[in-house]
Amino acid sequence: MAEKSFKYIILGGGVSAGYAAKEFANQGVQPGELAVISKEAVAPYERPALSKGYLFPEGAARLPGFHCCVGSGGEKLLPESYKQKGIELILSTEIVKADLSAKSLVSATGDVFKYQTLIIATGSTVLRLTDFGVKGADSKNILYLREIDDADKLVEAIKAKKGGKAVVVGGGYIGLELSAVLRINNLDVTMVFPEPWCMPRLFTADIAAFYETYYTNKGVKIIKGTVASGFTAQPNGEVKEVQLKDGRTLEADIVIVGVGAKPLTSLFKGQVEEDKGGIKTDAFFKTSVPDVYAVGDVATFPLKMYGDVRRVEHVDHSRKSAEQAVKAIKAAEGGAAVEEYDYL
Repeated sequence: MAEKSFKYIILGGGVSAGYAAKEFANQGVQPGELAVISKEAVAPYERPALSKGYLFPEGAARLPGFHCCVGSGGEKLLPESYKQKGIELILSTEIVKADLSAKSLVSATGDVFKYQTLIIATGSTVLRLTDFGVKGADSKNILYLREIDDADKLVEAIKAKKGGKAVVVGGGYIGLELSAVLRINNLDVTMVFPEPWCMPRLFTADIAAFYETYYTNKGVKIIKGTVASGFTAQPNGEVKEVQLKDGRTLEADIVIVGVGAKPLTSLFKGQVEEDKGGIKTDAFFKTSVPDVYAVGDVATFPLKMYGDVRRVEHVDHSRKSAEQAVKAIKAAEGGAAVEEYDYL
């Protein structure tokens, strides 16, 4: 077992991790002070590309084209960029134990990483229908989208089932974006969701009606007010049909599920204060544990406009919260302060 020590560790490999690393570089981090640890095999990238350009039939986006931090018009941090900036990029490394009191992280292979300051940027993981015991939800070609490996599986399925039938379960961001890109790939698309209209958290009925009409005119069939209650598979294990709670059955060659996500906080249970499903922070993303910060999807932070603490799952917040935390860390080291996070 190897042991390495760093002044700062960013745990995570998504948008927040990339933008935190960029801000550390901007603040003049010294070679060897900072490590980014990710279970993914690639350097941090702009996740929104996965449900858009990555799935296009022509001119598809591919790495290194959408590494952080091109999403906000900034410098692209290629894998070699981290080395040039003196940042150690530790990929394909899953952390299975975090001891915040001992300031140590342990990987699946037993390697130990010590830190002085930790930024938790673990993001979210998708909710899976198998988590809820949905019958047949483990059939082949029932897919999810969160990481680049998921997107690669979806690309292969689209190619293999060209012109086939796709059922999208969920009417949020992922459901809408994947329904659109599947139609662009000339699949027969049906979108199913339980709410009275799409994107109910953000859209009024009128705004939703506009989008639903637009999608319908593009050939997407929309079924509202019901959920997928089970799946049947072909003899080869691939999904064949989707059973809906209202009794209807839909043929399917591919099923893509986008029913939400949950913050990845399990490593820190019982060690740090939580609220509303996330790790509670102040306006500088400091947690209840000294020298531990949490950013992006996992942070429950003061949202001034509501006078409340909330979690926000959005790429813009993932970027800005990461930058805020690093600025606060570096300012505190110099005896200075930054303004409180005031997110809109």
